Amino acid sequence: MGLRQHRERREAPRDHQRSALVRDRQPSFHAPGALNGARQGETKVDRDLTEAIALHRWAVIAEAANTRLSPAQKGVVVRAIAAATHTHPDGTQRRYARGTIDRWIRDWRTKGLEGLRPRPRADTGVVRARPELFEEAVALRLEVPSRSAAQIADIVWHRHGLRVASRTLRAQLRRRGLHAEALAAEPRAFGRYEAEAPNDRWITDVLVGPWVPHPRVASSGRARLFLIVDDHSRLLVHGRFHRFENARAGQEVLRAAIVRRGLPVVLYADNGAPFSNAALARTCAVLGIRLVHSKPYSPEGRGKQERLNRFIRERFIAEAEHVGIEDWGELNDRFEAWAEQVANRRVHAETNQTPMARFEAPGPPRAADPARLIEAFRWSVARRVTRTATVSLESNSYAVDPALVGQRVELRFDPEDLTVIEVFHQGRAAGVATPFVIGRHTHRATPPPPRPDPPPTGVDYLGLVAAAHEAEVVGPISFSQMPLSGLGTEEAGQGTDGSEGAEGAR
Repeated sequence: MGLRQHRERREAPRDHQRSALVRDRQPSFHAPGALNGARQGETKVDRDLTEAIALHRWAVIAEAANTRLSPAQKGVVVRAIAAATHTHPDGTQRRYARGTIDRWIRDWRTKGLEGLRPRPRADTGVVRARPELFEEAVALRLEVPSRSAAQIADIVWHRHGLRVASRTLRAQLRRRGLHAEALAAEPRAFGRYEAEAPNDRWITDVLVGPWVPHPRVASSGRARLFLIVDDHSRLLVHGRFHRFENARAGQEVLRAAIVRRGLPVVLYADNGAPFSNAALARTCAVLGIRLVHSKPYSPEGRGKQERLNRFIRERFIAEAEHVGIEDWGELNDRFEAWAEQVANRRVHAETNQTPMARFEAPGPPRAADPARLIEAFRWSVARRVTRTATVSLESNSYAVDPALVGQRVELRFDPEDLTVIEVFHQGRAAGVATPFVIGRHTHRATPPPPRPDPPPTGVDYLGLVAAAHEAEVVGPISFSQMPLSGLGTEEAGQGTDGSEGAEGAR
């Protein structure tokens, strides 16, 4: 019976075989995402996932998207990216073809971050059958490594009656690392310890500062100095003291630095919470900045930052603590003046130039587009519209277009002002969200303003408690209750009427 069915499949008309090839082969040997259990029949792409995929694609192409690279240099970088393994937001390990990387670069240059979002497939809803064929091809190659792709395709044909192009098999086996020949060694791109030009690489860090106010009082808080340093010129691009070490504080310092000094090519940061978050990743992707996180225990690029931190502790923080610090505004104003007059105008021992002169030598920096700068520092979340045409954000409720009921939408907003929310659906503007119920005007992740010191009341609470305790223990004492042991002998020998006592009469 099995032989008869196999013979009938082999004698099928050519047009039927061709339709089976189109129906079965293409989905079976698709991109790695199709092999990792994509949900069938899914008609909506989760907005959170599309945002994560877009940021992931930017992280992959960021180094190759540098406009300063020559075509030859870009080819080296693209080949290195294609040979590397990348962790997809779904947790799988993937490799991308050079054509895919080039397409992503073109999409980003023409459409920005929106161009990197995954677009819905044209065949959404069509059953993607027979994904097990590729797994069988993998097993055949592992069983006998010398089997060629053409031989494996022939085995698949004899077993299943389906023709699969050997080129497709060869490409997919190569993507899995199961190609017959060894890959030629590709030149590896290493990071430089000094950038070639200003704004090629910025290094950011957080330095623990003094107590504010200082000398320390009950309301004092520990200051954190957010710093950005230009790798090439050693310029202190911008720095500001904040009370809280969070994502929004890092964004504020980066925004001020970009407005003052232009756009960097690379932002080099550690893996701390202020720099390892979705908000900063989105900011860098929108502005075309490559965000690079240092590896644990890797000192590359950290020497300049550590030396500057030591210089700030010795020359600024020590002096500020000596004279006293009244409030945050005074501390930041004095630091800005010190940075411009001292830190950026001293002759550096390695460059023999002042950081300011070395930074300004090539000419004006590349400025950011104002509209894109505003968009970059907004936050983005995904929400599903309820049946009453409302969405919720930070305990607030907003009314949206009734046509979006049941749809997954993206909300873009300034975390300092939750009264203005823009709505996007599938990457397109869909109006604004009208505030319906407002319980919070700012996002809870934004640092609250420092509370002013309350006026003194002059009440000594512990003194009041001590007085009450003393009154309770001692109490009122009459003269008759006083002990006689402390009186003199002469006073003890006389009676109350002045006469001598019994002993004296005798």
